[in-house]
Amino acid sequence: MRMILIASAVLAVLGTFMAEVANKMTESSAQAKAVERANAMNAFASIQPPQNGLRTVSLTPDSRGHFQTDARVDGRDIGFLVDTGATVIALTEKDAARIGIRPFSSDYTTNVSTANGPAKAAPARISSIDIGGVVVRDVDALVMPDNVLSQNLLGMTFLSRLKRFEYSGGRLVLEQ
Repeated sequence: MRMILIASAVLAVLGTFMAEVANKMTESSAQAKAVERANAMNAFASIQPPQNGLRTVSLTPDSRGHFQTDARVDGRDIGFLVDTGATVIALTEKDAARIGIRPFSSDYTTNVSTANGPAKAAPARISSIDIGGVVVRDVDALVMPDNVLSQNLLGMTFLSRLKRFEYSGGRLVLEQ
């Protein structure tokens, strides 16, 4: 009986130790994955630490010369094409649904002019958009049918709320 108690105590201590080791390994793996995901999300973005109280993000063009970035929109990661020619932020129906915006068919009341011709869009409001610490809150957007818009557009309703945005040295600089 004594041997069983000793063996049980040893197994309990060993089990606790192994659980702690596994927990530390899981935390390290989760931290590494988070860093890897952040780097992948911002493959075309460089985030500078705040200087003079300003937050700055510098975007590098992709192989087609377009500026793409990932943003944290109402708590979800969503990809955007920066479009200075777009008046508003335009979201695909699929991505709008991911952040909880699901317009009814009757909500598509706004006439818009796209590169593919006229279309209808549903007005929406986004609580916050965060690109590398450059944050705009309470911003207007439009939801476009997925068959009309294939990619989210980061338009002037975001850009006009920054201190500045400019093309400099082959990069698009966003500053707030």
